[in-house]
Amino acid sequence: MKKIKITIGIPCFNEEDNVLRAYEETKKIIKPIKKYQFNFLFVDNGSDDKTREKIKFLLEKDKKVRAIFLSRNFGPEASGAAITDYANGDALVILHCDLQDPPDLIPKFIKKWEAGYDMILGQYTKTEDPFLIGLARKVFYALFKIISNIEVPVRVSGFGLYDKKVVAALKSLPEKYRFSRGLNAWVGFKRTFISYKRRKRIRGRSSYNLFGYLKHSERGIFGFSYLPLDLMTYFGFVATAFSFIFIIGYIFTVLIFGNPIKTSITLLLAVVFFGGINLLAISIVGKYIQVIVEETKGRPVYIIEKKINLKENG
Repeated sequence: MKKIKITIGIPCFNEEDNVLRAYEETKKIIKPIKKYQFNFLFVDNGSDDKTREKIKFLLEKDKKVRAIFLSRNFGPEASGAAITDYANGDALVILHCDLQDPPDLIPKFIKKWEAGYDMILGQYTKTEDPFLIGLARKVFYALFKIISNIEVPVRVSGFGLYDKKVVAALKSLPEKYRFSRGLNAWVGFKRTFISYKRRKRIRGRSSYNLFGYLKHSERGIFGFSYLPLDLMTYFGFVATAFSFIFIIGYIFTVLIFGNPIKTSITLLLAVVFFGGINLLAISIVGKYIQVIVEETKGRPVYIIEKKINLKENG
């Protein structure tokens, strides 16, 4: 009987200290699982260290290892998009190369998949991230839960197992300005979660910093919510109404009592306040226009420099 295939996709960026460790630790976990045929798909997102050399070593060692080398670093969403596009199994497991997400959850993912779930995601209950990064994540997810037009699970990094029909749905999405956690929630399907404690990075340095997290959070906010635009619209109506009432009241006061305002302080404060509001509104509209521009350019999410052990059709 032909074995069911499962692809293990591992995105990499400057992970020379973790590539071999991620492979070996994962290999040890999946080796006892005889009923499935596993293959590895490493995607290097323009590393400038020895990550590619480590991947090439694994390619020579194991014929079940495949690789994609991108022409440069295309940002945090590119690796996952390439893995999704070229996964050829009946299921796909996404595992980050830094091993903060433990590979020993893979058998548990498979059991849930066998039980009929299409998407099984790891949901960490605790993380050892730096304080500011952890705080930024909590604030973002609390805000995003309020303003988003879909229910995006919190404390989820994308680590998990995806059935091939989920993978096919994700591949069919044409957008370039991607926020994978939002897309995973948007496609739907039967979903469940497995809790775990996220480990501390042991080797190498994270390519993410606080500014990177803030920039990436914009993809979620402006890609999955129109509330900022709605709020500015509602505020505009309220401000206009109050302004109209104030003007009528002020004219009435001038006619009855004369001009009570002898200085320009009030006028200056009004100009500064409404000028700031206008600038904020224009900035929010500009961010949505940025998303539109990115989509209409039609550029690919990534460009492949080299594929190894992959067929042209993936």
